[in-house]
Amino acid sequence: MKGLKMKVSYKVLIPKERVAVLLGEGGKMKKMIEQRTSTKIIIKEEEVTINSDDSYKAWITQLIIKAIGRGFKPSKALILLNDGYKLEIMDITDFERTRKGKVRIKGRIIGEEGKTRKFIEKETGCHVSVYGKTISIIGSDEWANIASNAVAILLNGAQHNTAYNYIQKEAKKLKKRKLRTF
Repeated sequence: MKGLKMKVSYKVLIPKERVAVLLGEGGKMKKMIEQRTSTKIIIKEEEVTINSDDSYKAWITQLIIKAIGRGFKPSKALILLNDGYKLEIMDITDFERTRKGKVRIKGRIIGEEGKTRKFIEKETGCHVSVYGKTISIIGSDEWANIASNAVAILLNGAQHNTAYNYIQKEAKKLKKRKLRTF
């Protein structure tokens, strides 16, 4: 069985308008992702196929492509190559079904002049994208959990201060835990 390589394949659908972002100018972004992940990426309209001999690299690549499809710049999506980082995708339709309600919810997450999203990003070190019917977060495991819980607090209708206080309280707990481990 030595030398036997298994091909792993993932298929990801991304919005048509995000395909150009994945490709990059002259296909440079796609090539760069392929080189950094040792994968082969095939794009047919909105369907992206990732092939690799390495199942972990194929899995990470499909997360990177999902992140790009959810509105992240490729430079932010590539953070997922780092150990201990993850992508969280929350579906707005789980919280609101009407068009007007979805717009309202997006506005709550973004905040006036982007204030809420910026606060979440600054306090957690995560990146937040509000795109289509989703809110997505890229960050370290611990901080992404805190950021996604704060977003869920807002999606469930709580006041912004409740979410801000939650983040600050959890940040203090996390810093204390980290201090104890040294």
